[in-house]
Amino acid sequence: MSTPMAPARGVPRDDRITLRFMSVPGDTAAGGRSVAAGSVMEWIDKAGYACAVGWAAAYCVTAYVGNVRHRRPIAPGSLIEVNARIIHTGRSSMHVVVTVSSSEVERHDYRPATTCVLVFVAKGADGKPAEVPAWRPASRSDHKLAEAALDRIPARTEIKRLMLEQEYTEASSAPRVTMRFLVPPSVVNWGGKAHGGTVMRWIDEAAYACAASWMRDGDGASEAVAVYSGGIHFFAPVRIGDLVEVDARLIHTSAHSMHISIRVSSADPRTPHEQTLTTLCMSVFVVAGAAGVALPVSEWEPSTDEDRRLDSHARQLIELREHIVPIPASLTLEA
Repeated sequence: MSTPMAPARGVPRDDRITLRFMSVPGDTAAGGRSVAAGSVMEWIDKAGYACAVGWAAAYCVTAYVGNVRHRRPIAPGSLIEVNARIIHTGRSSMHVVVTVSSSEVERHDYRPATTCVLVFVAKGADGKPAEVPAWRPASRSDHKLAEAALDRIPARTEIKRLMLEQEYTEASSAPRVTMRFLVPPSVVNWGGKAHGGTVMRWIDEAAYACAASWMRDGDGASEAVAVYSGGIHFFAPVRIGDLVEVDARLIHTSAHSMHISIRVSSADPRTPHEQTLTTLCMSVFVVAGAAGVALPVSEWEPSTDEDRRLDSHARQLIELREHIVPIPASLTLEA
């Protein structure tokens, strides 16, 4: 384990944390065969947040979540272990790698299911970014993970640029699902804003609805399953009472996958048309057959200039992701 830097008042800081709990019925995806990707992303954000706050000793906000690869489904009712550790710090930012593992209740044999990197920003009492103690790698795994964090920064910056460049209008015939609702007090943190994990659950729900609407399944034996969520950039907070709009649009299909762009916006209910973009994400869904094998997906043909532009955008992101080497769970769980 790396040597933590002590705060001014001498209280030691931990650079990692482990959460263990049992999944509940509300975590289950539609169809009942696995835990929802949105639930997994909530767990990721919760553990990452706890790790970041423990290191910064300050209120933190989620700025980015990248390359959430759902490598295998998690069975409902599983025991869950979520490991989070600091792998890089900037002036006010902390890069945290999180690994979600699961086990059958009877065995206590935890197997990794998802690994990803999050970036948190510490905030001071005035709401402005606050300086955090520098983290320095000590062990072999610390050094490897720190290198991985730095290696990802250029690709993340380019993905963010490409996603922000895109314009989404009504000049499209693409399959689309839009959810609108008011933010209840039950989903906010101590800062009065919606948890990043909650926003990611909304993203997953809208993306699932969009993917499910495109599926061609006559016998009901298959379901849409999220296998990837990435480029999740948080630009502005979502507050209690805000009117939230989660817009999910299919922008590309391959032989076995559906690529869905999700945009989250918020507004004061009294001025619903004055929206602020809060979050961007790209999710990939497959159609899971009875044996868990990805089935062929019906091809979607872009028919408008905007659809063709966004299809090309999806292909750009796919190519960029190919150059981001996944972080092995074995490395994140190494001492």
